[in-house]
Amino acid sequence: MSLRIALAGKGGTGKTTLSALLCRSLLAHDIRPILAVDADPNSCLADKIGLNVERTIGSVREELRAKPDAKPAGISKNEWIERQINESLVEATGLDLLAMGRQEGPDCYCFINNLLREYLGRISRDYKAVVIDNEAGMEHLSRRTDGHVDVMLVVCPPTVIGARTALRIVELVKSLNLAIGGCYLVLNQCEGPVSPELAAQFAQTGLEQLAAIPVDPVVAEFDVRGQSVNDLPVNSPAVVAVDGLVLRILERSKK
Repeated sequence: MSLRIALAGKGGTGKTTLSALLCRSLLAHDIRPILAVDADPNSCLADKIGLNVERTIGSVREELRAKPDAKPAGISKNEWIERQINESLVEATGLDLLAMGRQEGPDCYCFINNLLREYLGRISRDYKAVVIDNEAGMEHLSRRTDGHVDVMLVVCPPTVIGARTALRIVELVKSLNLAIGGCYLVLNQCEGPVSPELAAQFAQTGLEQLAAIPVDPVVAEFDVRGQSVNDLPVNSPAVVAVDGLVLRILERSKK
């Protein structure tokens, strides 16, 4: 059984960078192989972990829409579609990445979504850990996976707006009826301890704070350069903090 970790949060919170750092740390703790799922159409998880994506699930879906009869003779439609999805996997040492791409248009291709849900559920069992970088509305998690998550990390900045966003995400998670082992708060881009007043607002979410990731100038520099987090020094403040976060996640997953 793989450890499924999903990240939720608004754009601009550093969620994708945190997802990449989680993958790096899990590999460092010899948790492998890992499946990284880039489920945010606007994110660039592949760039953060030093991979190149040539094909997404979204593009596979569009190809099937455009040419629904392109299936070769001799194989079933399901088998052919799964073959296309398999070819979309980007493979690296200890880690594979699946990019979901953009959402479908108004003519929802439910057959593909259902097949993808079954496919992800099946291949997830081949990995020690699955890290899912979600879009803000968590559409991919609710519609294109079986909804099972061991650890949900709600990523927010240490601000009043961040606290309000965290509360909305908690309400959304509950409304989707997802099977979540534990839902936790991660404050990202922190410049120091939060005030008691702000801490009280975050407490209203009912979430245990699992980590506070500090502002890291080196991470910001790497982001500008488009450089992979794999090249960050081991003593980078963000790397150290995420290593601690991973240890806490692993401890809770054993309970």
